[in-house]
Amino acid sequence: MSHAQVWRTHRQYAATAARWSADHWRKEADRRRALRAQRKPLVADARAALAQARAVDPQGVTSLRHRAERELRTAKRHVPDPMWLFATKTAVALGVAGYVWLPQVSTRVWVWSAVAVVAAITALTVWIALRERDTSGLNPTAEETALLKRLQPQHWKEHAEQRGLDGTFTGRPKLTEAGIVCAVRLDGKWTASKLRAAEDHVRALLGARTELPMQIKAGKQGGWAELLLRTRSAADGDDLKWTPERRSIGVDTVTGEQVTVPLGERLLIAGRSGAGKSVASRPLLYDASEGDTNALVIIDLKMVEGRLWDHRARVASTPRQVIDVVDELETEMLERLAVLPKGQDTWTPTPKRPRITVVVDEGAEVMSAATKVPYETEGADGKTTTVKRSALPGLESLARMGRAALIDLWWMTQKPTIDDGIPKQIAPQIGVSICLAVRTPAEARVVLGEDAQAKGWNADELPVPGVALIRDGKRKPDPVQVRYMDKTVVIALPDRTPWTRTGAPATATAGTPTLALVKDTGTEQEPERDGAVSRVLKAIETADAPPRQRDLVDITGLSKGAVSKAVKTLTTGGKVARSLDGRLTIPREDSDAAAA
Repeated sequence: MSHAQVWRTHRQYAATAARWSADHWRKEADRRRALRAQRKPLVADARAALAQARAVDPQGVTSLRHRAERELRTAKRHVPDPMWLFATKTAVALGVAGYVWLPQVSTRVWVWSAVAVVAAITALTVWIALRERDTSGLNPTAEETALLKRLQPQHWKEHAEQRGLDGTFTGRPKLTEAGIVCAVRLDGKWTASKLRAAEDHVRALLGARTELPMQIKAGKQGGWAELLLRTRSAADGDDLKWTPERRSIGVDTVTGEQVTVPLGERLLIAGRSGAGKSVASRPLLYDASEGDTNALVIIDLKMVEGRLWDHRARVASTPRQVIDVVDELETEMLERLAVLPKGQDTWTPTPKRPRITVVVDEGAEVMSAATKVPYETEGADGKTTTVKRSALPGLESLARMGRAALIDLWWMTQKPTIDDGIPKQIAPQIGVSICLAVRTPAEARVVLGEDAQAKGWNADELPVPGVALIRDGKRKPDPVQVRYMDKTVVIALPDRTPWTRTGAPATATAGTPTLALVKDTGTEQEPERDGAVSRVLKAIETADAPPRQRDLVDITGLSKGAVSKAVKTLTTGGKVARSLDGRLTIPREDSDAAAA
């Protein structure tokens, strides 16, 4: 082995030893720093107790003073030395031991030991210097320097009582890519929620500006809270313009990771006007309309966002169009479920039967406008009557049963309140919530859950526009800076054939029954016993008493429109008879034939 190889090997070993030593040094220093911040206040309390005992018993006659002295010694003993002091004491002890031990050891051993120690210290120094150089990008700003100084345990302890925060103690604050993070110890009756309610006192103690985002949440263990000051964002410096190569919805402002929302989830996208709801949804709409096995349907009564996507999506912009497309989607869903092979949980998308994403843009408008729309129908007696129909029951049916048929509902609203902006039948079906800035904590709880604020999901404190919280059961309450997708980019996207229902039978495996649609051409044709017709007919056959049409809505779980169509088909075909009181029965001759 040459001298160069020997030297290179020694350098590799030295670098490995330096990395290991630096890592352990840093971990041990952090541990000791945390313990000192936690236990030094106990020493101060013990000193105060001793001073009080000396005032009560200056002669030391009773055990009160001796117990206070003993508690002070115990508290001091439990406070570890800082790492630099511990290392100094260790070096002095080793030096004394070496001086005593030196005469008994040969010069050769001592020289090589000294060389090894010097080499290790040199490598450790170089490694620490390189680490400090690598992290120079996190140099604090003037604002962060002032906040870090006021978060120091000594400063906090001196001023906490004046601000009504007596009984809280800060740990050592840290500057991260997402801002300043500091642990806060909670004594007495303090809790994380109580400290959160005292946010104004915390802000006053720190002298923080009013616009600075502040988050207080429960710590990793009982009796501790975590204070976060969003002085910076991990998304800073990232190009947030959307491109086909950058298809994520946004960037996590704490970790800097790309955040994606996969297809196949029922979404709720909420945010007040101007929060950036439409911009945040555009990357998702692109994913939902891209590929041969994906199709997009947009319900937009405002006729603004849907118009941008009409070259790639089926768009319904009037109440009548909304009801018609919902009827088509519900029929498509029932067909898919009827021919779903046994043992298969979800539909397999194909170019002819793709995954369909139904986006309701501004759900409050749909709830108010796409209801009670007049439709003319022809009865069995040939008379024309006017009935009022609503799209809401069909949308609720899609939310409840559409997932297995790969028909996913996305609900968007500016007013996230139950039965005002979100139907009560749809809200429990939501799997993923994307919440931009909202006006009140109550709206944030509707979108993100009743436990939202207690766990740090404070959507009412988000900046406007373009920052969202995404709760999917996996993410932490870290804000996401959403990507910006311009209108011109949407318009320039390649055209795609919008989805429309063709009425062709679904492809199924051998031996699986298929559903064929039967049009009324003037001659009576027997409908297939599948889909809505089959379910309604079975409900009438198995009912204890002849049901009314409105009862079938609850029995079958179908919408009023679907039940009405099925009943009309059955009565026209003679499969079902309607009595004078409106009850539906099976004609006697059909029952006898079925029994035979």
